Amino acid sequence: MFSSSILKSVSKPGRYSGGEFGQIIKDKEKVSARFAFCFPDSYEIGMSNLGMRILYGVLNKEDDIWCERVFAPWRDMEAKMRENGLLLTAHESGDEVRKFDFLGFTLQYEMCYTNVLNVLELSGMPLYAADRGEEFPIVIGGGPCAVNPEPLADFFDLFNIGEGEEMLPEIVRLYIEMKKKGATKAEFLREAARTISGVYVPSLYDVTYNEDGTVAAYTPKYPDVPAKVKKRIVEDIDKMYFPEAVVMPYVETVQDRIMLEVFRGCIRGCRFCQAGMIYRPVREKSPETLLRQAECLYKSTGYDEISLTSLSISDYTRLAELTDGLIDWTNEKKVNLSLPSLRIDSFTRELMEKVASVRASSITFAPEAGTQRLRDVINKNVTEEDLMRSASIAFGAGKEQVKLYFMSGLPTETYEDIEGIAVLAKNTIEQYYATPGHSKRNPQVTISVSCFVPKPFTPFQWEAQDTIEVLRDKQEHLKTKITDRKIRYTHHDARVSHIEAVFALGDRRLSKALELARRADFAFDAWDEYFDFDKWMQIFAEAGIDTAFYANRQRSTDEVLPWDVIDVGVTKEFLIREKNRAYAEKTTPSCREACSACGANCLGGKDTCCPNSKK
Repeated sequence: MFSSSILKSVSKPGRYSGGEFGQIIKDKEKVSARFAFCFPDSYEIGMSNLGMRILYGVLNKEDDIWCERVFAPWRDMEAKMRENGLLLTAHESGDEVRKFDFLGFTLQYEMCYTNVLNVLELSGMPLYAADRGEEFPIVIGGGPCAVNPEPLADFFDLFNIGEGEEMLPEIVRLYIEMKKKGATKAEFLREAARTISGVYVPSLYDVTYNEDGTVAAYTPKYPDVPAKVKKRIVEDIDKMYFPEAVVMPYVETVQDRIMLEVFRGCIRGCRFCQAGMIYRPVREKSPETLLRQAECLYKSTGYDEISLTSLSISDYTRLAELTDGLIDWTNEKKVNLSLPSLRIDSFTRELMEKVASVRASSITFAPEAGTQRLRDVINKNVTEEDLMRSASIAFGAGKEQVKLYFMSGLPTETYEDIEGIAVLAKNTIEQYYATPGHSKRNPQVTISVSCFVPKPFTPFQWEAQDTIEVLRDKQEHLKTKITDRKIRYTHHDARVSHIEAVFALGDRRLSKALELARRADFAFDAWDEYFDFDKWMQIFAEAGIDTAFYANRQRSTDEVLPWDVIDVGVTKEFLIREKNRAYAEKTTPSCREACSACGANCLGGKDTCCPNSKK
């Protein structure tokens, strides 16, 4: 644990002090395996992550396993650590991370990859898995970025593909069993890959490349290693572990509220959305389970807000029943109910009335594209009429501010589509004044435009990202079309999106660039104050990597992709069909309207999105 003198010399010492209410302490002499669970970003972000809260509890539920928390130290603390020769420690025990049996990373965002390497370095561990002997922990990766683990493959011993609630304890139990028999790390890794579904061990595969730089093949080194690693899911999430008490941080975090996971997956099939594909099939929790969990969490935390989390909360089939059950006691106790991720086409006055207690004066919708043609291309399945109707409901209830999320650089996008964003914002302003009962104050519409990044396991995984120059030109073009001061315009940095695309679509050859970036002291690239595009391009040049090969190249559908070694359930045939429908400007109905045979039902699951289709 860090000394008081060091804690006093850094910002927000509560990030490092440990000792929070709700932390789990065990006798390390009586456990069989120790697991350091790392969120590779700041404490405030990591402590807000629901997945980390769940897996922390899942592992600690096992009497002979102790899971502790680790976060990436902020740059001021990192400087103090290096200055004083200190190694990174876990929050609960204060023991050095390198002395644990496992070091697990949740990989939520590509721009955190340099933080992963920095954590390894600050722990006193070699970066490359091949250089870490028996004395070092087994390094595991999981989370959404693990569906293309290849850019990080050389640094990790294994990856969890899919949901970890059942898989992670299985891995640790196998380790405990084999450790008692004196097995080596290599023996454990091969046995895990052979016997535990969802385990990907990169060192057990040879990768070959074609002369043009594309991947030729992934070949298992042994016949008992799976050619493709199938994603794991929890079939019945009603019975899945969910924390009914959480660690209470000393400092303010991004999500100081109860997060109630309502269901997993998405029925919609937006063609740009990776989460909507990789979290299939849809599985719902019952209102009875959710109401019990909400009350337990309120009693154990005292938080005054409950956020219902999912990819699209209004698609929960029993939402009215759940919200009514929550309001029965939350109003009395002055607990706010937050319904994020509401879709434009399912926003109702009834829902508006149920969240009226939320103090925020703004509401957010995501049309994603400025014209109906482009919304059909991306399969958004909402119309301008849907937006105006929803905005009118919000304005009539006293809201004065609306945020609209869009993307720039989507496949087939034209400058007319870009101009449509400004038109939609202007029409929203006009809808405000046309709504009876609107506030007497002027409205504000904020449009936030991100840059499209092609992602693995989406119908757009073969697409080329627009160049930085084109994205910037589109951003400036939109700016010239916004003439109303009641419209506020923000956009993402196209340079960050370019680097994100490189790592989202990359392969193992990027490990050299990541190593060089770490040696050049890169970290916290997801934070504006630390991102340096010019230095990144220097690193890629030094590593002999052409970023356009990964980010700005159109791929053929028969090309072997770096993530083809992974099977997330959604078939390539389905993705190709959806890509073709996009170019034909044809939409695909939601999973509840008709089964589109995406393949995800082969994974099983109770009450999946297509209960009547064949699994």
